[in-house]
Amino acid sequence: MFGRYLDTLKCKGGLIYNITNYVTANDVANILLACGSSPILSDEIEEVEEMTALSDGVNINIGTLNLRTIETMKVAGKKANEMKKVVVLDPVGVGASKLRFNTSLTLLNEIQFDVVKGNISEIKYLINSSGSCLGVDADKADEINEEKIESFIEMIKKFSRKINSVVVVTGKYDFITDGERTFIIKNGRSEMEKITGTGCQLSAMITAFITANPEMRLEATVAAVATMGVAGELAWKEMNKSDGNMRYRDRIIDNIFNMNGEILDREVRYEIR
Repeated sequence: MFGRYLDTLKCKGGLIYNITNYVTANDVANILLACGSSPILSDEIEEVEEMTALSDGVNINIGTLNLRTIETMKVAGKKANEMKKVVVLDPVGVGASKLRFNTSLTLLNEIQFDVVKGNISEIKYLINSSGSCLGVDADKADEINEEKIESFIEMIKKFSRKINSVVVVTGKYDFITDGERTFIIKNGRSEMEKITGTGCQLSAMITAFITANPEMRLEATVAAVATMGVAGELAWKEMNKSDGNMRYRDRIIDNIFNMNGEILDREVRYEIR
């Protein structure tokens, strides 16, 4: 199943360059270390080409977007394309402001991303240029029920084909599609929403998984999403009555550090549509 991709990552490692959310930078670095990679974080335009050339993959996250870093993101993405390196986009809060939306469109138009990952509200906003987007969080109104699931899958498949990228949609269930096959991951806990940055961490992990498994882009992405979901479930089982969201965050990272392919394959729950 998917455990082989985690084992390969922990064996091969890789350097992941992150232009990411200031709020979650430390957690992004630690989750990369936990899954076997090495992190480097910088948004300085003067060194972005060198950082991209040095790295094995590039993770671009617009969570704390500012005018100074937009050019850095574009240069990093274009350099990654030029050097045929993995590049991932996390359009955090894309519907919260015109700046975020326009920046995301510019990045999608100018850079070929391997993966675009967002919560359901973010991806729907990217597709339709409308809808509600409550900051960086998904709107409950966008939740997918069984009646809507087939039309939703067709919508994200079409978007995936349009941008020629794997599309990841996180939520109660996680959807991953390459425009042909769609995997639905059913692991995870609702309590993970109470931790700032699990989405940012996942984008970095996806970059690392593909970097270590470049010929299996879709499956490696699915493995990354499954690893996070499984870690959330295992970590919750270890929680004590007095533990809160910060201890939960640490336990998730610890479980990824201790996870191997056998554990992942045993715990993952998924279907293919």
